[in-house]
Amino acid sequence: MTRRTLLLATRSQGKLRELRALFESSDFEAIDLDDAGLATDSAEEGLEAFSTFEENALAKARYFFARSGMPTIADDSGLAVDALGGAPGVRSKRWSGRGDLSGQALDDENNRLLLDALSGVADRKARYVCAAAFVDFGKEIVERGEVEGRILDSGRGAGGFGYDPLFCADELGGTFGEVSSDEKARVSHRARAFRRLVARIR
Repeated sequence: MTRRTLLLATRSQGKLRELRALFESSDFEAIDLDDAGLATDSAEEGLEAFSTFEENALAKARYFFARSGMPTIADDSGLAVDALGGAPGVRSKRWSGRGDLSGQALDDENNRLLLDALSGVADRKARYVCAAAFVDFGKEIVERGEVEGRILDSGRGAGGFGYDPLFCADELGGTFGEVSSDEKARVSHRARAFRRLVARIR
């Protein structure tokens, strides 16, 4: 049986690593934006302009579906810290405001800002949130996944990306930076959202 092809609408290498692993055992073949020949466009910078993960995920999926004509999946995800009123939330990647940075340098700056904001704060409860969206001709689906945890005083582990070394997941007893990729995939917000999404589009 031929596997249905889906477009993974992200340019984050960290997300692509996780999502490819998720789709390897599914009924779908997932290709990325480079595979589809979709060069970076300046309009992409303004896609995450909404106040909810769901709206941002749909905006990205709609945009890349319009460009590709392919069934498209996209997500918006981030860290919500109770003591910070849910921040950085949908601005997790852009929280530091350092548009001049990318990759690990941007992650390091965001993590530094998070630790500064929580200096002296006892309540470290936080959750990772992901909204995963699917768009195809006449069809739109959004699913959400969450994982609870807390923010540590310093990073542990060199795995994952973003805030992973600081986020200690309740269900794992370790940070997303120090557990294996399989352990992270078992409980992560992104894995939960995409498993639910795939079940619905199957």
